[in-house]
Amino acid sequence: MGDHKLYLYPIWLRIWHALNAIAIIILIVTGISMQYSNPEFAIIQFDMAVLLHNIAGIFTCINYIFFIVFNGITANGKAYAITGKGLVDRLSRQSKYYMTGYFNGEPKPFPVSKENKFNPLQKVAYVVAMYVLIPLLVITGIALLYPEVILENVLKVSGIKLTALLHASLGFLISMFLVIHIYVASVGKHPLRNYRSIVNGYHEEQ
Repeated sequence: MGDHKLYLYPIWLRIWHALNAIAIIILIVTGISMQYSNPEFAIIQFDMAVLLHNIAGIFTCINYIFFIVFNGITANGKAYAITGKGLVDRLSRQSKYYMTGYFNGEPKPFPVSKENKFNPLQKVAYVVAMYVLIPLLVITGIALLYPEVILENVLKVSGIKLTALLHASLGFLISMFLVIHIYVASVGKHPLRNYRSIVNGYHEEQ
């Protein structure tokens, strides 16, 4: 049987995805470089890391606004809708598939379709990442760019220090999301199939 193709990723989404991935990778690398800066062995020189981090951060803010607007005016936004009823059961079934079912050759519990291009675990992960973590990362990043807007003290602790700690923690979570995202995208009969999908827009199923 030949491959069955579904056009799931419009051109605007593919361009956004590529630009967002590049910006996030730059933010991660420069963020780590600043966090563990060592004049004798720097991944990137501190002043250059700060400059690149700020530029990538501003670009990510603009790109995120673009994402929210287009999700609101296109059908892509529906892909992130989560139905509460039966959610725990759906998450359990998908988790079991990832842990054992996939390796035993079992069929996917939630095959990709026009109506559901994300499985339950993907939906929850994407909603948390795109509608919780990224907004908080943007807000704390802007605050650190303009430290005068941060409260001087919070419970007798430096407001800047707390904001920086929250920003770094959010960056770590986004980094973990990226690693898991790359791994899960490689799961399938061919490890590059999902990567081809985000290039040509077509999801392939056998």
